[in-house]
Amino acid sequence: MKPTTLFIADLHLSAGRPDITAAFMRFMQQEAVHADALYVLGDLFEFSIGDDEPSTLNDDVAAAFKLCVEQGTPVYFIHGNRDFMVGRRFAKQANVSLLPEHKVIDLYGEPTLIMHGDTLCIDDAGYQRYRRITRWGWLQWLFLRLPLRFRMNIADGIRSKSAQSKDEKVMQVMDVNQAEVVRQMQRYKVQMLIHGHTHRPNIHSLCINEQAAQRIVLGDWYTQGSVLVVTPHGYDLQSRQLFSEEKA
Repeated sequence: MKPTTLFIADLHLSAGRPDITAAFMRFMQQEAVHADALYVLGDLFEFSIGDDEPSTLNDDVAAAFKLCVEQGTPVYFIHGNRDFMVGRRFAKQANVSLLPEHKVIDLYGEPTLIMHGDTLCIDDAGYQRYRRITRWGWLQWLFLRLPLRFRMNIADGIRSKSAQSKDEKVMQVMDVNQAEVVRQMQRYKVQMLIHGHTHRPNIHSLCINEQAAQRIVLGDWYTQGSVLVVTPHGYDLQSRQLFSEEKA
């Protein structure tokens, strides 16, 4: 197999979408195990209320990651806006490495900035305020000590409010701020940025420090899978069927 690094994001795995879970499991078994590395750039789960949540889905995902790592493919995870409560217990169970929200990696000789992408959407002031508050360590500590049922009710309320808020916002507000993209790429001294979050898969060409640069946006998995395949010779943003050919 030729050297390959894979990137995915925004699967939003949940018990209500077994088709996405099945596609993810096929991807892990048929593709990820043959890669040099797998990077999950946030929102793997539709929502997380803590590692103590009893969930067959979470256990199955952790088992798939662990098997992948045991077969030689390291798995790296960056939190998204939906699954930022995924913690060290899950990471240990899955044998995955938790990365900071912004990380520069050496991608076959190309310094590359990877992130979930929500920090680039600075025009959405309401969301950025919510994000700052929910990342407070002491608040997360308190949240994890609430009864599990109470946390589940809070999560249901947040999901409902988030869906309503998204319907009311102008799409441009929820997209990245181009000046912030340039600022972050200059800050980390890179010509390549990979992220998810916006659910707008595309490869954008831009100019950073008078040099050609690329911003690659991963797609969500709502209607089809989205995988960025990178080799020493280039990159390809690909789609995947949610259903196997036998069931199509």
